[in-house]
Parts: sequence; C-alpha cells; structure tokens
Amino acid sequence: MSKIKVGVIGASGFVGAELTKILLNHPDVEITGLSSMNHVGKPLSEVYPAFTGQYDLNFNNNATVIEQADVLFLCLPHGESENLVKQCMDQSKKVIDVGADFRLKDLDLYKEWYGVDVEFPALHEQAVYGLSEMNREEIKRTKLVANPGCYPTSILLGLYPAISNKLVAPGSLIIDAKSGVTGAGKALSEGTNYALKNEGFNAYKVATHRHTPEIEEKLKLMGAGETKVSFVPHLLPANRGILSTMYVDILDGIDAKSIQNIYENWYEDEPFVTVLKAGKLPDISHVQHSNQCQIGLTIDKRTNRLIIVSVIDNMQKGAAGQAVQNFNLMLGIDEIKGLSMVAPSF
Repeated sequence: MSKIKVGVIGASGFVGAELTKILLNHPDVEITGLSSMNHVGKPLSEVYPAFTGQYDLNFNNNATVIEQADVLFLCLPHGESENLVKQCMDQSKKVIDVGADFRLKDLDLYKEWYGVDVEFPALHEQAVYGLSEMNREEIKRTKLVANPGCYPTSILLGLYPAISNKLVAPGSLIIDAKSGVTGAGKALSEGTNYALKNEGFNAYKVATHRHTPEIEEKLKLMGAGETKVSFVPHLLPANRGILSTMYVDILDGIDAKSIQNIYENWYEDEPFVTVLKAGKLPDISHVQHSNQCQIGLTIDKRTNRLIIVSVIDNMQKGAAGQAVQNFNLMLGIDEIKGLSMVAPSF
C-alpha cells in the first residue's frame, strides 16, 4: 500500500509541530509539505530544535503544500481556514480543520462569538464535527472534519453518557475547567508569560469563552435540548493538560451504581476513553503526551449531584492526536494507528 500524502498548514505553531511529530511516526503517512506564514524557506529544526537530526523539511507556502498533498491538516487561528478549505475542496482534497471555523453549525452563533462572516456556507453544511466517539460513522464518509476544541473535547466526553441516557438535568450544569498554557497557542502574551504564570492560578474569560456555544450546541445534539451552561476556564501553571470538572443534578430514581455501570459500558470499546473504577479520579499527568481521555465519577449524596472529572492532553486528544484519529477514520485506517503513545510514568 502506497503512503498517503499529507500536508500541514500552519505547522510552525504548537499544534502544527505536535501534529508533525505524530505524523512522522504514522506508518501510512508521507509528509509532503509544511507551511508557515512567518518561516517560509526555513527548516523545521530552526523553529523547533527537537527535530534536529531526526527530520527536517523547509516550510513552504500554502498553495504548494495544498497542491502536493492528498490530505490537509489546517492548524490556523479562527477566521483563517475557510478560504484555504475552499481551495482544498476545489482540488478534491480531504481536510481536517483543527481550528474553529467549522465547529459550529449555527453560523449566526459563529459570527456572534468569533466576529467572522461566513463566505462559503455550503462548506459548513458538509463539515462533520470530529468528536470521534460521537460521530465515528459520519467522519468515515466525509471529506471535511471540524476538529473539536480542546475544552469541549474533555467536557463532552465526560458528559456524553449522562446526557444521552438522560441521567441528569442539563439545565443545572456547571463546568469548571483548567488548561495548561499551551492551549493559548505559541504567540507571546502577558496572560501566558511563564514568569507571570508560574506559581499562579487564575480564571479567565469567565462567561465569555468562545468554546461555550460549541459545548451547548453539541450537548443539544446529544439530547440535552436547549441548554445554557455556566463555563469557567482557568489557566494552570503547566505546559499541557486539561482537567474539566462537571457538576450536574441527578434525575430522580438514578443511583450511583447505575451511573458507573452506564459509563463503563458506554466507553467499553473505545480505544481512547477510559472510565476509572468507582472512587478513582484522574490526573492530567496520567494522560500527558497521549491521545487518552480518563473519566472519574463521584456522587455528592447531600446535594444529589453527579460530579464528573475528565482529563486529556490539550495538545493530543484536545488537538493533534484527535486530528490524526479523525484522519484514520476518514481514510479507512485502523483508528489507533500512530496514536499508541503512553503517558510518562514520572
């Protein structure tokens, strides 16, 4: 079997570099091009010295990378993917957009939260939301995947069994989530400056984070109906990892043992989601540098609330790893290929 020609648009960012690292170890992939807005002509190792002596390719322009590849990964800020996706689709390429441009089906909501006008609405209709555990069969049939946001990935995986099985009251949902600083991207800012973040811990974009409508829209698809959530993200003094804690009221007649059993059965055959045994809670260090999601459950009997704790690596299952998982599904490849990484033991 000949290798699949793959290009990465925006490969000089954190997610693009992480994606390149994964693709280099994928047995069915040949990377034919890497693009960068600011580093055209420079070798990859000049931007990321870790690649020195192992792999090097000069950054090229977007048009050349698109032309040379059969499948494109786009790792760009919101508002920058749509026109490039149109170019890719016009050339019969398959696309995984790791940015935000195609995640929301409600285009009015997209404009409201992101401030971007949609130019090609028909493209958005074609896009499949790439939460693999939710839309596996649709992903296999599409040519355009919208890779989920990192926070929504941890949150939606944590809530999926409870919402779909009507175990909880969605209107009571409160989400408290924490992310490592790589979630903000590579661009320098005071908010992610190590000297300012080290030994610190803060909430940010309270009630205004752009992942809010994505969470609400996908919860509706899971069966929650029209739901408004309280979502508070925090910035951890760590490079990578997301820990999301969800608090939601349990419906009458549902007991703790039933909830645990439903979660374990729901994810029993999922290669990248593990439900921990009753009484166990996950830690971001147990999933770092892997495509894994771990979920722990606790019942607060005093308040009759289900407390769900979900952890992922924001750069892997929250971005690059999930993108490769979607790539495998789109191309009819074993879903776990290239993604057998295990978190460091210490």
